[in-house]
Amino acid sequence: MPVLPTVVVLHAPAQVPRLQKVEAQANVRYATRDKLRDALQGADVLFAWDWTSDALPNAWPAADRLKWVHVAAAGVDKFLFPELVASDTVVTNSRGVFDDAMAEWVLGTVLMFAKDLRATLDYQRAHEWRHRETERIAGRTALVVGAGSIGRACARLLRAAGLDVRGVGRRARPGDAEFSDIVATDDLDDVLGEADYVVITAPLTEQTDRLFDAARLRRMKPSARLINVGRGPIVVTADLLDALREGVIAGAALDVFEEEPLPPGSPVWDTPGLLVSPHMSGDYIGWLDTLADVFTANFERWREGEPLHNLVDKQLGYVPAAPADRT
Repeated sequence: MPVLPTVVVLHAPAQVPRLQKVEAQANVRYATRDKLRDALQGADVLFAWDWTSDALPNAWPAADRLKWVHVAAAGVDKFLFPELVASDTVVTNSRGVFDDAMAEWVLGTVLMFAKDLRATLDYQRAHEWRHRETERIAGRTALVVGAGSIGRACARLLRAAGLDVRGVGRRARPGDAEFSDIVATDDLDDVLGEADYVVITAPLTEQTDRLFDAARLRRMKPSARLINVGRGPIVVTADLLDALREGVIAGAALDVFEEEPLPPGSPVWDTPGLLVSPHMSGDYIGWLDTLADVFTANFERWREGEPLHNLVDKQLGYVPAAPADRT
């Protein structure tokens, strides 16, 4: 009788995925962060269902035969600590699950800003009939910082709504399918001042950490809005709050933050012109089932010795673009 592999599922106390198909093909150990070290001994696979956890670095010495880590998220920065990066353990993520939902959120935010919907609700609550003119989005320019699958989904929707869209990626690529062209991150300063909406979808890497600081925000149009659905540390929060208070830019929407959950006493909550969303732009009804299905399908590939989907380049910190994404 063949020996079954051992899969560890790192989960939060109140949330456990449904993995019946995996349980039929493996010995599955469910563990919260405080039990992870013991659970990893002799394990072949780790499914990081609790993708916010920072427990793996401390538990890593117990991972004596771990071959594969799958993260139930698009961002994997919490899991790319030096020991794992230097190891032979492969890492995959849940690329593709959140793309369209996040793009819808971004488009909705653009429309909220342009049509002044927050003020409309405020006037409604005050029973005040306040007629005013609002902006068109057709013909406006969006700059999407991050040319991966999420950025491309955003570009498709924004273009369909009439915006001109350019991308920013690690390397410049003219004549792109979703973006009119992709500008290299090193040349970001040259194009920031042309955008009415700057949308951040990039992963957190050494290159993107604190990318948007005070100096970079001052390169944006005073009428521009910043939208971040990438990673919180890409934007220096204190610099953004100052930029909004001083009118350096016209508005911002954040779905991700340097500190999460955002503390009740944070000044972020009450900064004029800033929309706060609790890291939910990609979380649609049914998304948890989809995340479990993505791991299950990849596990079956792993069992059959087939190439894994969404293989992360541990040096880059994300899944490299597929050839179809480069056309």
